[in-house]
Amino acid sequence: MKKEDVLIFLVAGTHLGSTNLDFQLEQYIYKRKSDGICIINLKRTWEKLLLAAHAIVAIENPADVSVTSSRNTGKADHQPLTEASYVNLPTIALYNTDSPLWYVDIAIPCNNKGAHSAGLMWWMLAWEVLRVRGTISCEQPWEVMPDLYFYRDPEEIEKEEQVAAEKALTKEELQGEWTALAPEFTAAQPEVADWSEGVQVPSVPTEQFPH
Repeated sequence: MKKEDVLIFLVAGTHLGSTNLDFQLEQYIYKRKSDGICIINLKRTWEKLLLAAHAIVAIENPADVSVTSSRNTGKADHQPLTEASYVNLPTIALYNTDSPLWYVDIAIPCNNKGAHSAGLMWWMLAWEVLRVRGTISCEQPWEVMPDLYFYRDPEEIEKEEQVAAEKALTKEELQGEWTALAPEFTAAQPEVADWSEGVQVPSVPTEQFPH
């Protein structure tokens, strides 16, 4: 794990857990803050992320990999885990400090309640899977930005588009007003004749002084 990866985790709040702690997740906790929030050990998060990526790459048919979540932010959904246990399907889950580890084969400790944290974990997992497969180079950064994995409310997107459209309309109206006023300033002005034309300059008499 590079320093840049740690900084991205910290910015997204991946290390921030819950105030509650499941006894099975104590091994993934670095410490508690003064307000009781558990700080997740990002080193363990990275190790589990790599393990999950290698497990996904080991599956011959990528279409057999299924992603399920009960919320758009990827918070929690225990029903698929229970059903997967009936047919002995391997499972990978993003787990917070207060999540039970029932029927989970690979648990990635992280903040699964935040939209930025959950989106970043999906981006990191997809990036690592492509690197292990050899699809992208390990030395060059991935051209896909993490922002594309962040969930955005469609209503908020619609409001932003409306505001942008109103600003563009106002700009066009202002340009139209300036265009309408332009002829007043660009109209032909009367030519001013040269002042020197037709003006007789009186001759100044010269007086000779005796030497």
